[in-house]
Amino acid sequence: MYQNFQQHLVAELQSIRDAGLYKHEREITTAQGSHISVPGGEVVNLCANNYLGLAQHPQVSEAAMSGLKEWGYGMASVRFICGTQSIHKLLEKKLTAYLGTEDTILYPSCFDANGGLFETLLTNADAVISDQLNHASIIDGIRLCKAKRYRYQNNDMADLEAQLQQADKDGARFKLISSDGVFSMDGTIAQVDKICELADQYNALVHIDECHATGFIGTHGRGTHEYRNVMGRVDIITGTLGKALGGASGGFTSGRPEIVELLRQRSRPYLFSNTVAPPVVAGAIKALELAKQGRELRQTLHDNMTFFREQMSAAGFDLLPGEHPIIPVMLYDAGKAARFADAMLARGIYVIAFSYPVVPQGQARIRTQISAAHSREDLQRAVDAFIAVRDSVS
Repeated sequence: MYQNFQQHLVAELQSIRDAGLYKHEREITTAQGSHISVPGGEVVNLCANNYLGLAQHPQVSEAAMSGLKEWGYGMASVRFICGTQSIHKLLEKKLTAYLGTEDTILYPSCFDANGGLFETLLTNADAVISDQLNHASIIDGIRLCKAKRYRYQNNDMADLEAQLQQADKDGARFKLISSDGVFSMDGTIAQVDKICELADQYNALVHIDECHATGFIGTHGRGTHEYRNVMGRVDIITGTLGKALGGASGGFTSGRPEIVELLRQRSRPYLFSNTVAPPVVAGAIKALELAKQGRELRQTLHDNMTFFREQMSAAGFDLLPGEHPIIPVMLYDAGKAARFADAMLARGIYVIAFSYPVVPQGQARIRTQISAAHSREDLQRAVDAFIAVRDSVS
């Protein structure tokens, strides 16, 4: 039987290659950072989610090593059996205080947090209204629940209102609006203030995914809800420890206490997945502390992304507009984007081409991500490489 299925898989894989959509995994031979080494030598890394540079911060590494020594390598258990240590509860409390919410629950990843959210809270009597460009984890999480699904155009408040009205007409008991706080492929910051206004008007709950916001968006880096001045009005926040907060792994859901309590009782990824490893928790506690004190890091990040955007715009590149360190360089053609990324690597700049199905057809791009750990020389070198490659790649 497998021979027939194998032929089918080989054909599918070849079609991905022919379309220029095959994703190659490059090998990195050093620790993560603004500079990394690959088999061809050292390069500037321009595509990590390492916004504050904490993935390479010595205090985070030291905290993780201390956590390993004191608390062990792993728990070999889920939380409710024998997988809850004092440091897990401490991190949850610190996240709650930082985010300005009421309670927090840890997950192995934010994908798990989103995967275990909707099914736990909603039934077929309810409705979930989701942004068109939400992350795959939100889409998959919604698919797992029985609530009636509505989708609104990206960041379009008029369409969101229309979908809320339709959900009311359809007799929804409870309505939950779900949106990325920052849309990861575009760097667009959601209009969470307007979402909250509509939620108040139509008696809906609000969920935002803050993976690309926690630690560096807003005056104190608390996230999109701080940036849009709606602290306390967002009911559910999901996020990650795997980006700005140290870059390792782990996720969380933070919000209303009854919601968190029910998740602890019924959320399947939480109940049936091993506890976040103690060294990761210890490192994340230190990373959160550094983020809370990170005014200078956030200012450096802002200055770096402003410089890079200005230089790239002046050089004539087509950039999606925005106020976020995600800065997409639009190329539109998938094959060209792949060739462009390879040519950039040859010039010492590590970037990745993004194409369908990660982004819509015809929207291929190089998604650059700026870090506080980048030097001005790193960024100028990257701009110069972009210009040189543009003149040589068709």
